Amino acid sequence: MQPLPRRQQQVLQATVRHYVDTTEPVGSQILVKRFGLEASPATVRSAMGALEQKGLLTQPHTSAGRVPSQQGYRHYVDCLLPAPGAAASQLERELTGLSLQWAALDDLLLHLARRLADLTGLLSLITRPQRLAPDLQALRLVPSGDRLLVFLVEDSATTSSLNLRLPPGISGELPALERWAAGQLEGGPDAGGSAIDWGSLPPQLRGSGELLRHGLESHRQLRPLELGGAVALGLGGLLRQPEFSRTESLRPLLQLVEEAPQQLLQARGATDLGGVWIGAEHPHPALRSCAVVQSSYGTGSGGVGQVALVGPMRMAYATARSAVRSVATVLERLLT
Repeated sequence: MQPLPRRQQQVLQATVRHYVDTTEPVGSQILVKRFGLEASPATVRSAMGALEQKGLLTQPHTSAGRVPSQQGYRHYVDCLLPAPGAAASQLERELTGLSLQWAALDDLLLHLARRLADLTGLLSLITRPQRLAPDLQALRLVPSGDRLLVFLVEDSATTSSLNLRLPPGISGELPALERWAAGQLEGGPDAGGSAIDWGSLPPQLRGSGELLRHGLESHRQLRPLELGGAVALGLGGLLRQPEFSRTESLRPLLQLVEEAPQQLLQARGATDLGGVWIGAEHPHPALRSCAVVQSSYGTGSGGVGQVALVGPMRMAYATARSAVRSVATVLERLLT
């Protein structure tokens, strides 16, 4: 992302702050007066025009002021984000002294989700820690008519199975394939098939081996979507946001949170985006008008959970990001 001239940085920061606070498009005179910009309204107006040409600001109506675009929020988060405010600092101090005095993990998650929602006025979600990819220790291949049943032993307490369509002419390869796969797994634990050296698959086992490889890969990709369980609070805060004043605008988001929270919180690419999805950056259509700020936490047993805030793109990103990171840090401390 190209750096902006200093004046344009100031104007973009001020425009974001004003719109987050008021939900109103803003003009150059208001920016100068409210934020004490050391420039004339004409100079600020020129900077706003340059930012609009770059796609960082947009004008809802011809006679209206300007508001940040999705790209403008992204530049703001990546390059211009201020230090978190006093509320986020207070939450961090509060959580530093938190001890593990809860009778159940869900009680702890509920308390923290409520604090996040109260602090930000956004929807807060915390997923229970899960081991997303148990180690594959052994497998068995059992043909049954035109189907292949694959039984997986993933760790000492987890088993699962695959039901694959068995193409004709390869059932004779299965005993040799099972022996070859067993030899591969003896070399070390495998996370969903990745430790098997498929490049060393004997040529005579290529048909059945490709079938098994694709089955294991699909199993691994789908597994996070099957892991349910999230504590979610703050619906009332979202309903008070102008962007969600109509129930219809919230329905796709709430359906996603209820039915498949992992699709919201573990979509690929979050790390590259600094834990912040803005608008259409999120691959799920239910979140195209939203922003998601998330952070992961780990446990001593190898589990991974997510902490997130969900709201409109018009969000106090510095406070939201600091808050989710503080909660993730304390969860990791208490559960490790």
